[in-house]
Amino acid sequence: MYAISAIMGVVVVFLVLAIRIMNEYERAVVFRLGRVLHSKGPGLIILIPVIDRMIRVSMRVITLDVPSQDVITRDNVSVQVSAVVYFKVVEPTKSIIEVEDFLFATSQLAQTTLRSVCGGAELDELLAHREKMNMRIQDLLDKQTAPWGIKVNSVELKHIDLPQEMKRAMAKQAEAERERRAKVINAEGEYQAAAKLSEAAGIISRNPQALQLRYLQTMQEISTNAEATLIPIPLDIVSKLMPQKDVEPTDDN
Repeated sequence: MYAISAIMGVVVVFLVLAIRIMNEYERAVVFRLGRVLHSKGPGLIILIPVIDRMIRVSMRVITLDVPSQDVITRDNVSVQVSAVVYFKVVEPTKSIIEVEDFLFATSQLAQTTLRSVCGGAELDELLAHREKMNMRIQDLLDKQTAPWGIKVNSVELKHIDLPQEMKRAMAKQAEAERERRAKVINAEGEYQAAAKLSEAAGIISRNPQALQLRYLQTMQEISTNAEATLIPIPLDIVSKLMPQKDVEPTDDN
């Protein structure tokens, strides 16, 4: 009886030490006597107590916040740039045996790559072409972390902090640009108005009746104002007061 109980106790202890349950998003990297086996999971796995050692690895996407980095751009502007990196482990065995701490290593690599890429670009490129910068950082990170069994899904520049002097200079530049556009638009409007007036004057000069109609229309518009005093003057008198062009005499042969 005691022997059966002892055997049952040994079996229970063995099962407790040997059985492991891995979630769907986890994999187990198993070492047997120091030698790595292939990764196991998800589900139920069995280990040999004392002989086997297991390390859990999450296969989910990891969000890595890259702290703000002091960067001097190619055109010698000092900025602070922060980013966020999304990556996941695709080969659990490599992530354990190729690097001591893949999360810390990826974080340090992301910081140095961020400084290197942003430092090689000009400020205008950094501000106007963020998507291009994101793709460049992602490609570099993905190539360097591939031997560790890590896949970088995306990189996003989160914040670009400019010095106050640079912000004021950019504000002045934007204000000057808006003033330039306003002056150009005003000049174009004056040009178009002058062209239309010249065209209208040509039409009226060819059709004197049009001038009479325009004169009557102007008088009607003025008469709607109760405070205005209207003194009608015949158009013939006005036309006589206007300077006449000299007509050169022609020689009749």
